[in-house]
Amino acid sequence: MSVRTFNPNVRVGNWNEDVSLDEDLLKDFLEKREKGELLIQKSSNLKKNVLKKAELSICKDGLLHFGDTVMLLNPENSEQSLSNPSPVYSNYTLSVNPEESAIHVKSQLTAPCGVSASSNVKPCGRNAFIITSVDGSEPGEPLCYGQNFVLRTAEDFMGHLHLTSDRKSFLKSSKKSHLQEVSLTDQLSFETCWQIVYLDPQLRLEFEGLPVPANTKVLIVHSKTNQCLAVLRKYILWTLFGKECEITAHTYLNGHRVEENENHWIIVTGNPSDDINTMFDRPKPPSEEMDEIRRVC
Repeated sequence: MSVRTFNPNVRVGNWNEDVSLDEDLLKDFLEKREKGELLIQKSSNLKKNVLKKAELSICKDGLLHFGDTVMLLNPENSEQSLSNPSPVYSNYTLSVNPEESAIHVKSQLTAPCGVSASSNVKPCGRNAFIITSVDGSEPGEPLCYGQNFVLRTAEDFMGHLHLTSDRKSFLKSSKKSHLQEVSLTDQLSFETCWQIVYLDPQLRLEFEGLPVPANTKVLIVHSKTNQCLAVLRKYILWTLFGKECEITAHTYLNGHRVEENENHWIIVTGNPSDDINTMFDRPKPPSEEMDEIRRVC
């Protein structure tokens, strides 16, 4: 009977290298877990902080107020006509565009931070902004046409940052179009001030100083440079959230000296209904739908 001299406990081959490799893998895993760099942790941070559902303010009187949490939406204009030879498809919202490292590692966003136009029209942490006063107006007071205000992000992880812009220069401009850059900062100044302007230029002076209604098309103008906030759909940015469009401050005028679709914005508020998130998602009354059908026919 032969004597068994070999068993599974005998170490063969490069066993020492295999042990060292396993130890290095475990050490690397523990370091990544401590820094929050594991894929499951990154996904959790995105859902918990950036993509967390936001509650927009409900305007009972149909007006915008200081302190309201709103969403800025650039609407589509897909009906082709003589006045609209280039239809605009899909809706985009002004959204925070942070760096990947800031989302996964930091406890809150820090300045400077970019912005972009996202096709996600559901209110969440990255596309909800708070209307803030700069002239001493109390929260709850109506916002008026031509009145300076600040758009800031929510507190906690979003960092309480303010939407800002300044004249373009050789060293500072938007990445794709090289126009006036729009970003987020933590410093309040005249560069963070914006105004809402009535859409129709022929009635603009008549509406100056009147309260701004919510969920209607308006222009958002930078107070210092007098340039309108714009979505440039032909300039695509590759972000952590997919393909998005560039945001800039630039006024686009047609042949009649009227601002074009790139500058049109709807300041969206919340819907009191339980099954609809925003007033933008609310179905139109039957009377308005019939009017649109008559115009098309």
